[in-house]
Amino acid sequence: MTAMAPASPGDLATIGFIGLGNMGGPMAANLAAAGHRVYGFDLNPASCAMAAVAGVTVSAGVEDAVRHADLVMTMLPAGAAVLDVWRIAVAAARSGALFIDSSTIDVMGARSAHALARDAGFAALDAPVSGGTEGAKAATLTFMVGGTVDAFQAGHPILQRMGRKIIHCGDAGSGQAAKICNNMILGVSMAAVSEAFLLAERLGLSAQSMFDVVSTSSGQCYALTTHCPVPGPVPGSAANRDYKPGFATELMLKDLKLAQEAAGAVGVATPLGELAASLYARFAADGGTGSDYSAIVKFLAAAPREARSPASEARSPASEARSPTRAA
Repeated sequence: MTAMAPASPGDLATIGFIGLGNMGGPMAANLAAAGHRVYGFDLNPASCAMAAVAGVTVSAGVEDAVRHADLVMTMLPAGAAVLDVWRIAVAAARSGALFIDSSTIDVMGARSAHALARDAGFAALDAPVSGGTEGAKAATLTFMVGGTVDAFQAGHPILQRMGRKIIHCGDAGSGQAAKICNNMILGVSMAAVSEAFLLAERLGLSAQSMFDVVSTSSGQCYALTTHCPVPGPVPGSAANRDYKPGFATELMLKDLKLAQEAAGAVGVATPLGELAASLYARFAADGGTGSDYSAIVKFLAAAPREARSPASEARSPASEARSPTRAA
């Protein structure tokens, strides 16, 4: 079945939002604050309660949340969950609704979600985000969007209520492709920044001196200037709140695994991405889950040099990261 043309932007007033956690909750709240009627649902009662305080009408289930929606939006932890929810939602949604998924999932899962919507007569977008919980709260997220031009134009006004930069990356699955490539860069960058701060400390440099030099030099990057892994230089970084996430280690590991799965599927060598996946897998296994991803600096500081340097020793754990894994 060919998907129906999505509703015009001016008609996208009522939104069904499934997934009201650390990211979805603030995003739904921003839509409610912008004047949209938002029906939300989450399996976690605490998340529902917080969303209700922010102006979201909490529904009893997926069907109730999407029944009257012009736009159905999901922000969920894994591809299997997205597909499960979309199977329910396409059977309950009103004709002409636009489906948008902002979860971070595998590219093939995103394309399967598009197919589910298309076969039921709906237009769809995959629109994962960058910017973390800070961006979700401040409505400054970057959306990387995959789908048809018509669907993108219909969804753009809604995405603008939650983000500062909305980029149409191409056809179905392209948003997810951009996201996993972006987060592979972020994971590799954070590991490199962490190692550099540890080396600088041993060489007698203060963290502030190191930051002042690198933040205005060729080593400058987002992992340094926004999520600096050591306390002090960036007051808003997780390092200054005992590494409370932020962007949790297990989510970074999930994204690095997705990147390795994608690299394996298309036959692209990503040795640095593979090593980063290995390091985060070992950090997570060593108790790093629940901490911000920048806390990798603590793992690197504690690990013997020979245990964290040779790429040959890192290949086995990273290769495991390429195996399909259902995220927690």
